Amino acid sequence: MDDLETKGLPDQSGRVVVVTGASSGIGAATARALAAAGAKVTLAVRDRAKGERVALTMPGDTEVRPLDLESLVSIRAFAAAWTGDIDILINNAGIMLVAAARTSDGFERQIGTNHLGHFALTNLLLPHITNRVVTVSSNAHARGRLDLDDLNWQTRPYRTSQAYSDSKLANLLFTFELQRRLSASGSRVRERMVCSASTTCEAMTMGSTPWCG
Repeated sequence: MDDLETKGLPDQSGRVVVVTGASSGIGAATARALAAAGAKVTLAVRDRAKGERVALTMPGDTEVRPLDLESLVSIRAFAAAWTGDIDILINNAGIMLVAAARTSDGFERQIGTNHLGHFALTNLLLPHITNRVVTVSSNAHARGRLDLDDLNWQTRPYRTSQAYSDSKLANLLFTFELQRRLSASGSRVRERMVCSASTTCEAMTMGSTPWCG
């Protein structure tokens, strides 16, 4: 993210922001821009050592906390350790086009990481969030065809591109439903979605590293 892309970013002084998958790609660029604008940014990352190295290159106030979105144990630990308000939660981390595999909790990896992990994290952190939740999706959602009877691809031949598209459609549906529920409850918290389709992330450029952030 260069100076041109951050030029219109308003002052973020005093804000607390959590960015998942902030050790590379879109997540790192987002964290860097927000920290430069004055926010206190938490890099929520699977590889803490890598996150620490990236954080050292960023200006402003940053911290690194471990978060593995393929593990509900890790997600619950991250949320339980959190104290204080979060102004903005940015659900950015994700994987794409990986071989058939399961998370530690038995979910297909792409739906488990890209959607279910962030679903659990958002709901656990929601009591702390004061302003907004931002979820990063993709135009691939248009090709999504969620099979609610077989989310884990146990009865269908596994198609990695379809599994990825399904996870992005799940992101979109989650965004709409969370905003509907927040509005119905009178909450001032807003749920927003952004599309990564025009942005290059690590998963697109490093075949051996399927993590986007």
